[in-house]
Amino acid sequence: MPKLKSHILVVDDNAGIRSALKILLPARFSDVELIASPKTLISTMQTFKPDVVLLDMNFETDINTGNEGLFWLSEIKKRFPDVEVVLFTAYAEIALAVEGMKRGAFDFVVKPWDNTKLIATLESAVEKHRTVGANHICPPNICPPEPQMIWGNSEAMQDLRRMMEKIAPTDATVLITGENGTGKDVLANEIHRLSQRSGKPMVSVDIGAITETLFESEMFGHVKGAFTDAHADHIGKFEQANGTTLFLDEIGNIPLSEQAKLLRVLQNRSINRVGDTKNIPIDIRLICATNMNLAEMVKQGRFREDLYYRINTVPLHLPPLRERQDEIVSLSMLFVEKYAEKYHRKAKDLSEEAKNLLMNCKWSGNIRELQGCIEKAVIMSDDEIIGKDDLQINDSQLLDAQNSIKNASLEDAEEQVIRNAMKKYNGNLSLVAKALNISRPTLYNRLKKYGK
Repeated sequence: MPKLKSHILVVDDNAGIRSALKILLPARFSDVELIASPKTLISTMQTFKPDVVLLDMNFETDINTGNEGLFWLSEIKKRFPDVEVVLFTAYAEIALAVEGMKRGAFDFVVKPWDNTKLIATLESAVEKHRTVGANHICPPNICPPEPQMIWGNSEAMQDLRRMMEKIAPTDATVLITGENGTGKDVLANEIHRLSQRSGKPMVSVDIGAITETLFESEMFGHVKGAFTDAHADHIGKFEQANGTTLFLDEIGNIPLSEQAKLLRVLQNRSINRVGDTKNIPIDIRLICATNMNLAEMVKQGRFREDLYYRINTVPLHLPPLRERQDEIVSLSMLFVEKYAEKYHRKAKDLSEEAKNLLMNCKWSGNIRELQGCIEKAVIMSDDEIIGKDDLQINDSQLLDAQNSIKNASLEDAEEQVIRNAMKKYNGNLSLVAKALNISRPTLYNRLKKYGK
């Protein structure tokens, strides 16, 4: 087989690994560079111009957090966004590698590696680099697109959709309620997309992330010299949202002392920047969201009643996933398709056992938790069918933990004991083998048997 014309950069502090790869990789790739430390990574990339970087996850550097690979991955993607990164990881670091893929890594390879799989992964990464480089025409202000609202078939969600479609074209103020992870921000984006203001991007504000001392400056702006660090005029979120939609997420977190200021702006439809007396008219459509019971907070004196009625013109409630159990599998399949495409994985379907397991979970984190579960399973699975073990769901996540182990076979019990030990000792094989009173070779065989 002829060599693939490509530049591969290997970054690994293990001399033995570099020696092995120095023999293996040049047989398939035309140009291979190997360095021992990420300290010279950026300068090497500037001169060598790699298509793909094979990056170790841990080094003896000043960044002594155990996440060195994630740090250098971020640096590469920030400075060289078209370069593909394949993470080189030990077994115990697989969770970090999965996080790395979420942050833009092409794939990961576990040590000790299989030569054929390593070569195939690097070949795919080279092909991806070429494809992206040839077709990368997406304007930065257009892509990636906002996440789309996923409507299920439940009566509650269909009622919500009909109401949303009625009020979206109006300028009515909307209050979206629901538990964490139900997709309140996605619903807000959908309302804006169907509104008369969709020509301009929606301005989103996480109220919980704004300190009380900075609330006025962030929301209404300030003029130069208004306070010590006000070195220039600053436009607040209300002015930024002039002519479009302003989304105030977690509105229940607004300090009581600031609620009167927000109410005044909503009533007068004008703002005064901090340090200025000039009235600036504002034309916004307001959408708020919260996971709190604002009516109860009003009773407790923690939320102004007049502000509550001002923002609660049209209430929309997103039900939790446990009340939409018939949608769990269909939502999961949408996520399988989405992440198989994103991470170029084979996954196409879920096994019946996997579907039953998903249906038997609490999903306390709602759609966000389900989405994360499927995303990780797609990354970890090498098959077209995702099995129940790929989901990595533990007993505490089940509606009835006892049912999950009832009538379990001896083999199932052994597998669960090994899984628990691996989790307890963070994948340290020596400690796991010692705790289970078995040899490391025996443990290796068991892990291979159970696909770990």
